[in-house]
Amino acid sequence: MTVLDELPFSFVEREGFRHFCSIASPKFDLPSRTTIARDINQLYLDEKVVLKSMFSFNKKRVCVTTYCWTSIQNTNYMVVTAHFFNSGWELHKRILNFCVLPNHKGETIGKIIEACLLDWSIDRVFTITVDNASANDVAIKYVKNKLSNWVADGIILECEFFYVRCCAHILNPIVTEGLKDLRESIISIRNGVRYVRSSPSRLYKIKKCDEHEKIECKGNVILDVCTRWNFTYLMLGSDLKFQKAFERLEEKDGNYVSYFLEDESGKRKMGPPRFDDWETSRVFVKFLKKFYDATLKFSASLSVTSNQYFQEVFSIQSELIELSTNTDHFLGIMATSMKRNYDKYWGSIESINKLLLISIVLDPRYKLDYVTFYFGYLYGNDKGEGMTKGFQYIGCEDFKQALGS
Repeated sequence: MTVLDELPFSFVEREGFRHFCSIASPKFDLPSRTTIARDINQLYLDEKVVLKSMFSFNKKRVCVTTYCWTSIQNTNYMVVTAHFFNSGWELHKRILNFCVLPNHKGETIGKIIEACLLDWSIDRVFTITVDNASANDVAIKYVKNKLSNWVADGIILECEFFYVRCCAHILNPIVTEGLKDLRESIISIRNGVRYVRSSPSRLYKIKKCDEHEKIECKGNVILDVCTRWNFTYLMLGSDLKFQKAFERLEEKDGNYVSYFLEDESGKRKMGPPRFDDWETSRVFVKFLKKFYDATLKFSASLSVTSNQYFQEVFSIQSELIELSTNTDHFLGIMATSMKRNYDKYWGSIESINKLLLISIVLDPRYKLDYVTFYFGYLYGNDKGEGMTKGFQYIGCEDFKQALGS
């Protein structure tokens, strides 16, 4: 229960839990927090032995993902996760390491990955997926050099496609670029939401406005985390339903209007949100849904995602191309700026990891003809045909290596 519900070790010493156990099972001798901690650590060590034996027995390749971040206490952390199939071809995900990261230097990250792989006796790695930080280029190069010396078949295709950039992380700067064009409208709506959520009495007022405008919604307005675009998307998608309520609040509540006149520094706050702010946000939410859905698909950890890459990435490209020529001037400018950022990561055939494209060729729903058609549509028939030949060459080389080993 402690592990499953992520409870603190001290939970077993809390008065309420002890009283519950004394009623449910008076003869049960409750362990101390020290005993619980010791037992859980032993459980971890036992499970680690089982997992290491699985890696040794199956001899299947493991896909590794890493993620680095900095906490609000300015401490760097890193997590290393393994994705693999067991002997029954069931997909599994296991966190191999969670540690403090001394710095974000590429060599430091590479050494931690190396130590983790050695600790778990993993020497056959298929790919390593990382975010788009420049330090990861050095880290991946370091790991490549180490893996190539461990076992003869530890790498495939000389690690040419070993490095995979996280698609969800790439989408982040693309969407953030689009949000810049919507900055004033978003801030106006955010400030309006922040006002009504700052006290129970203000929440009550907005609920009364909901009733007067006959808005049938059981939830309340939600506030986003301004540094996370997906939370901004959810805020706009939820709060657009309350447009009429905010307009009525502006008519009835003088404090709401005066809230925007100036802040503590004497500067005027953006807002209250106007009709154009709501309409602009409404258009953007419809457009942003594709990016949000793609992020959810890419972030799935218990289902295969490699075969979804091609369809999601290139459908986004098609939509950006189409919207960049839209008659709506604002939408066209926004799509053009996002397309510019898109091209930095996925704009050319050379920048795409070919293994991710081979995965859709192996998907019986799409196969090679689907890829050939899509590349011909996006890049022209000549480049599309050349890319198709590249797939076939890579696939043949992989089988040659497998037969020769």
